This record gives sequence, C-alpha cells and structure tokens, in this order.
Amino acid sequence: MTAYVPPGWPSGVHPPGTEDFERTAQAWLLDVVPADYRLHGVLRRYPLALAAMAAHHTKACVAGAREGYRNARTEVGGALPPHALEALLAAYRAEGRRLVATAQAVDLVTRALRGEVFTPQLQDAAQGGTGRPTASAAAERQAAERPLPEQPGAEQPAAEQKAPARTGKPRKAPARNGGAGAPKAKRDQHAAAS
Repeated sequence: MTAYVPPGWPSGVHPPGTEDFERTAQAWLLDVVPADYRLHGVLRRYPLALAAMAAHHTKACVAGAREGYRNARTEVGGALPPHALEALLAAYRAEGRRLVATAQAVDLVTRALRGEVFTPQLQDAAQGGTGRPTASAAAERQAAERPLPEQPGAEQPAAEQKAPARTGKPRKAPARNGGAGAPKAKRDQHAAAS
C-alpha cells in the first residue's frame, strides 16, 4: 500500500513518513524560494525554518501577482496595444494560478514537516482512494485558485463580480402621515383626522 498524499501535494516530494520525505521536501522547497536562500545554513539544516520562509515568500508572490493584475491597465495599459495588454492579463492569471498552487503545496509540506498526518477524505475513498487529485478535483481547485483581485474593480469582468449577499426579507420603510405603505387602520385614522 502506498502512503497517502493529499490533493495538491508537490510532485517529486516523497509522502510524509517515508524515508526520503524530509530530503525531498527540502530540495523542493529550495527550488521554490530564490536561489540566494541556499546561502543560509540555517535553512539547509532546519527544513521547517526553510518551509516557514518559503510560505512567506510564496504568499508575497501571490499578493504581488494580484496587485499587478489589478493595476496592469493603469500602469502600462496606455503604453501597450490592446492585444498586448490582454496577453499581459492572461500571463498574470496563469502565473497567479501557478503561484497559488505552489503556496498551497508549501502549506501541505509545512504541515507534514510539523508532523501532521493526512488521511483520505470520503470523496477520495469513493473515487478509488489513490490520494492523487482526480480531474474534477483538479478543475475545482483551479477555479478556486484564480488570482482575482481581492476587491471587485474595473479590471475584474462583471461576470466574476459577486453580488452582495442579502439577508432576510426586504423591509418596507414605515409610512409617514398615513401614506399608501401605512397599515389600513392608520390610513383610516389619518383620513378621519383630515
């Protein structure tokens, strides 16, 4: 039986609890961060320290991609032809998806380095339980990982903007001076007083 790895686990990193897990996790994490991080001995000696720095690095990259996407039209939109601007936005979206997936994989590796044990979910067991993401799970994850702006703005297509959530039933404002929205008894009193 093979060891379980959760959906989004990075390829090349052995499953947690196996002999080469820590070595492969460290090698993968070193590839995620800038090359200069290799100069720091503490990061090579302590994989959990490296994982913490990798988590901050990848989160900052995701934030940078989102900000770049939001501001692309104002920063370079006037200097680029329309097709180049659309290609730039497509590049931000593609890189954003990749960066989000990497940040999530760093989180999984960090949790495993801390000793967390991953177990298959019911949906995994019903689909054969290999621990590898299925095509539908991968599609759902990609949809959730799109690097859309944190707040809807002009750069976000209208179809992707969410309508504000409504709670409860709409309430009528109380009518003043016996108007049409007032209860019948109040209207009758107002009419009698006039």
